[in-house]
Amino acid sequence: MKTFSFIIFVVLLLAVQLFCASTVAAEEGSVDAKTVERLERLIKEQQQQLENLQQQLNQLKKTATNAQTQAKEAKAAAKDVAEDMESRVDLSATARIALDEPPGEKVVTSGGGERMKLSINGFVNRAVNIVDDGKNTDAYFVDIDDAESRVNFVGTARATDDLTLGTRIELAIAPNKSGNVNQVDQEIDNIFEQRWTEASLLSKRFGKLSLGKGNVGAFGSTSVDLSRTGLISYSSIIDTAGGMLFRQTSDDALTDVRIGDAFNNFDGLLRKNRLRYDTPTFHGFHLSGSAFSERRYDGALWWGGQGYGFKAAAGAGITEPSEDDAGLQYGGSFSILHEDTGLNFTLSSGKLERDDQSDPYNFYGKVGWLKNFFPFGWTALAVDYTRSVNLPTDSDDSYSIGAVIVQSFEKYGTELYALYRLHSLDRDVEPSVHDINVVSIGTRVKF
Repeated sequence: MKTFSFIIFVVLLLAVQLFCASTVAAEEGSVDAKTVERLERLIKEQQQQLENLQQQLNQLKKTATNAQTQAKEAKAAAKDVAEDMESRVDLSATARIALDEPPGEKVVTSGGGERMKLSINGFVNRAVNIVDDGKNTDAYFVDIDDAESRVNFVGTARATDDLTLGTRIELAIAPNKSGNVNQVDQEIDNIFEQRWTEASLLSKRFGKLSLGKGNVGAFGSTSVDLSRTGLISYSSIIDTAGGMLFRQTSDDALTDVRIGDAFNNFDGLLRKNRLRYDTPTFHGFHLSGSAFSERRYDGALWWGGQGYGFKAAAGAGITEPSEDDAGLQYGGSFSILHEDTGLNFTLSSGKLERDDQSDPYNFYGKVGWLKNFFPFGWTALAVDYTRSVNLPTDSDDSYSIGAVIVQSFEKYGTELYALYRLHSLDRDVEPSVHDINVVSIGTRVKF
């Protein structure tokens, strides 16, 4: 703007000088040679100034073009990272946190070469659990296991239009994990855990090959959930307060049975050091499979689709856990969301074959409502029911009822939530135990 104003000023000055010169000439009737020479010299100087100004404008234009190019490259890099993250089909993404909108990728400079792009993201998920175990009511200040606090480093480099190299390191930084604390140990050592450490090769035509620690192929197959409440409530209900111990009804003494012993959604074998392969997606379907230590392996079929005003996702997995007196573990889940009304419905079930006792199995159902009541973000409400049979022994049945609300603040990457959950364990043999009631209030903040 300053350069343009200067050009205008020079042009006006030239016009004034020419006007004055012509006026003088008109008055005197003639112009001497020196005056003409001086005017010609002045015109040349001003022409030179205009040329210099034009060069400056060209340079500014070139700089602006370079800046636009760099911005496009950064945007493309971010898109590559996003596509890479989506292609992982860590159906814990399509599953638990799936439509909870994981943190946006921030592209920064990488030391892995000029083509390697690095993104950093993560979140903190902290809560207070108020637990009534039938005798005492206490508050526990915890990091929620449903989506434990973490930081994620993803490196990607596009080798060709089809081939992308990838790396991922994800660390859990979760003091006082909610699945570990109980009435005896209300403060647990800080958790600094390696969730992911892998290298990958992604091809749009041939699929993805991953080597290292990360989700096994069937993990997430019983956790598909479109309700957007997965950060505090999904089919693995033990993540919120799984370490809490049941009390005997006879004398209120603590047993050695945890909530985590009485419920299980049989969701694969979590994260292992494995070799994993994911096929390309075809009409919404794709397969995943992995092999890991102790001759264990698994496989899963995934599907996601959208149309006729609905969004839906499903998963089904099978695992060879290679355990004594155990056969295969298998399960699946399905979730559907009506986009206009926000009403959604989720089902999940899993089972483990046992040789020495009745097969334990689990059933989970949820009804939810997702709505934009406020301009600052969506609101998710849901109620669910869980029943686990033959856990922890084949003489035990357990059930749970939960109600949850999650409020997002989208511009700030923040969610607030509140959960109530009842845990009940019915035993055919003594001792019988009290129910455990849990109220959880907390927040997740993404970065």
